[in-house]
Amino acid sequence: MRIPYRKPGIYSQMKPDPLLTATKFADLKEKLEHLKRTQPKAAAEVARLAELGDFSENTEYQMAKGRLRGINSGILSLQRQIDNAVLIADSGDTDQIKIGHTVELLYGDEKRTFKILGAAESNPKLGVISHLSPVGQSLIGKKVDQKFEISIGNKMIACQIISISYP
Repeated sequence: MRIPYRKPGIYSQMKPDPLLTATKFADLKEKLEHLKRTQPKAAAEVARLAELGDFSENTEYQMAKGRLRGINSGILSLQRQIDNAVLIADSGDTDQIKIGHTVELLYGDEKRTFKILGAAESNPKLGVISHLSPVGQSLIGKKVDQKFEISIGNKMIACQIISISYP
């Protein structure tokens, strides 16, 4: 039987956003060190369970092997993210909205505050948005008191920048 070829979607080949704050960068390094500390114990557990023999019936061995694979995968992923990280620096310039700035704006009829960071740190519920999001993209480069519209879905939302700050 032949497996059908499926063309990959537009989101399958996207590269991760390398922009990180110094705090997030430190958190990633801490997680990496924690995984590196737990790796030898997990490897020793796999070796101990391998000595029991009969791998097909040894569920403890299978579980330990899966945990070790997860740890190794996490180490590789975090190491890649740390190696490719670009730290968001304070430019000291709050004339124009840039990545890392906190923006207060009139969003439709309400005041909203957004902090613009990289995709790895975005949390819209807390007001932290990615510079790659539709709102983030439309805010970058704007100045205080500038009026503009953002297209969200089928709606156009009128906005005005009230203030720009850097935490």
